This record gives sequence, structure tokens and C-alpha cells, in this order.
Amino acid sequence: MRIIGGQFKGRKFYPPAKHWPTRPTTDFAKEGLFNILQNRIDFESTKMLDLFGGTGNQCYEAISRGCLDVTYVDKFREAVKFVKQVSEELDILDEIHILQMDVLRFIKLNKIQYDYIFAGPPYPLKWLDQIPDMIFKYGLLAEDGLFVLEHNPNHSFKDHEGYVEERNYSQTIFSFFRHKTGTVDSR
Repeated sequence: MRIIGGQFKGRKFYPPAKHWPTRPTTDFAKEGLFNILQNRIDFESTKMLDLFGGTGNQCYEAISRGCLDVTYVDKFREAVKFVKQVSEELDILDEIHILQMDVLRFIKLNKIQYDYIFAGPPYPLKWLDQIPDMIFKYGLLAEDGLFVLEHNPNHSFKDHEGYVEERNYSQTIFSFFRHKTGTVDSR
């Protein structure tokens, strides 16, 4: 895996993930996503949330591009340990908040709104189709925020009221969501 752009561009990291319950986003799909995001997000003023963070791939990329406030959430102990290690090596511990926690629990307990949320859940997750509703129901997305959900072709969100578009990278699909105008959830 490598960091595609920004101050750490070209930096490679090697997660010992042979037996991890993670599915890292491919460099090809991540590059496509960040090419889109680069034109839509001012990373330097963005508060980012990475749900099902796995190897931390999305976090490193965002921080490399100037994001100074990233929250990483994953329940798998070895992945969290790896992200802490890489964050130390990159000297980005001041920019990343690393939480070892079940994502569903985090969503229900969180009181912070984020400008950009990325969720890359395991594709067989039983409640994957409910994630967009939960992001909006629990008020995680800021009023002008952007939520991106990674999924495979077995899921479609085109009928969701917050759906904006999707981008397809072979078996990886990124669905983009925003608040429907005038319907921002309040707590």
C-alpha cells in the first residue's frame, strides 16, 4: 500500500494483514477517490472520520494532503496497533485520534460532527445498507459535509434521499451522500 499524494506521497506501508478481518481499499480505487475529493474538500480545514478504518489507509492519505483532524475507528486490536505504529513513524499522532471501538457503538455515542466521513465496512456486514441512515440519524455529518461509503455491486443506494452519485472501480463502488437541502439533523 502507498500514499498517493501530499507530503507523504510515495510512502509505502506494509500491514501484516494476512489473517486480518480487513479489506483495504486498493491503491487504484483510493487514487480515484482522492482525485475526486481533492476538488471537493479543503483538507486543511476538514474534520474527518474514518469508520471501519482497518489499516488506516484513508487517514494517512487525508493527513498527507493537509487534514489536521482525523478520527479513526476500528474494533480489531491488531489493526489499531498497526495504525498507532504507522502514525508514530509518520509523526502524525497530533493529527489522528485512534479509537479501538465497535463502529455501531461509536455511531450511537458520538457527539461530534464531521466534514468528511469515509466508511469502508466489510462487504458482508449485515447492517451495511443501514449505514447511510445511521450517519444522518445520529447527526455525524456536518451541514455541508460529505459522506462516502465503500461497497460492492451487491448494494445500491441510488434511492437514498442523501445520495448524490457513485463512482465505480471494478468491484469497489463509492457512494457519495450529502444532507438533502434543508433537512440537516439536529441533536
